[in-house]
Amino acid sequence: MSEFLGDADFELYRKLIYDASGISFSATNRSILESRLKERLREKKLESLKSYFQLLLADKEELKTLLDSVTTNLTRFFRNQAHFDAMEHFIVPELIKLKGTSSDRKIRVWSAGCSTGEEPYTIAMLLKEILPSSWTCEVTAADISLKSLMVGKEGFYADVRVQGIPEHYLGKYFEKKPGGYQIKDEIKKLVRFDYHNLKNDSGQRNLDIVFCRNVLIYFDEAAQKASVERFYEAMSSKSFLFIGHSESLFGMNTKFEFVKTDWACFYRKFT
Repeated sequence: MSEFLGDADFELYRKLIYDASGISFSATNRSILESRLKERLREKKLESLKSYFQLLLADKEELKTLLDSVTTNLTRFFRNQAHFDAMEHFIVPELIKLKGTSSDRKIRVWSAGCSTGEEPYTIAMLLKEILPSSWTCEVTAADISLKSLMVGKEGFYADVRVQGIPEHYLGKYFEKKPGGYQIKDEIKKLVRFDYHNLKNDSGQRNLDIVFCRNVLIYFDEAAQKASVERFYEAMSSKSFLFIGHSESLFGMNTKFEFVKTDWACFYRKFT
């Protein structure tokens, strides 16, 4: 047992974080929580876990900072290319066919758990590339990490961060700057960054595509189900959901239908 984070304190903090965000800590990832708590105590110049806990109860901004620190923000442009291939060859043509007879010629996408912005910008670039000229798109990018959202809003990525972007996209949608690349305004204006805790209703409705990849793994079964149900309510009829390749809705009682295509697997709302 850790001398710093004993069982009683672990339970106290584990419950606070779970109640605030749905993020679930177990014995296997306890060390992550311990290291983040040590960092925050040093930063706030506090001596004890008890005094820091009292601060968290009194200061919502500090609670946001702690939640930010306990989530990992691993991402990259065009991560899991198969999902974007499925978007290009199956989902977008399907949505155009479905909406083609109406006046609504906009594709609405939510990138939930967007981290530093690589995923929503990838989505926006792809849609800009493949949508007919009379169509538009709107990408809402949300995360619990304020630090990550600031990076996304800035839209500047170091040279190492743009590896994997096809040359065509890099040349067309980025501007080379010292030390990295700046995403161009024509793509930036399609993406809106917003702080959001998946434990709460986002208020969004009529979404055509939701990306929530490698986020549900932080949640226990109850929080996963609640999040998936909120996605369902936010989505339009005949819309699509992507989750991480290591995640699954199998065994979860949801209204989504599993879809397997030549490119990738995802879930669909039919009603």
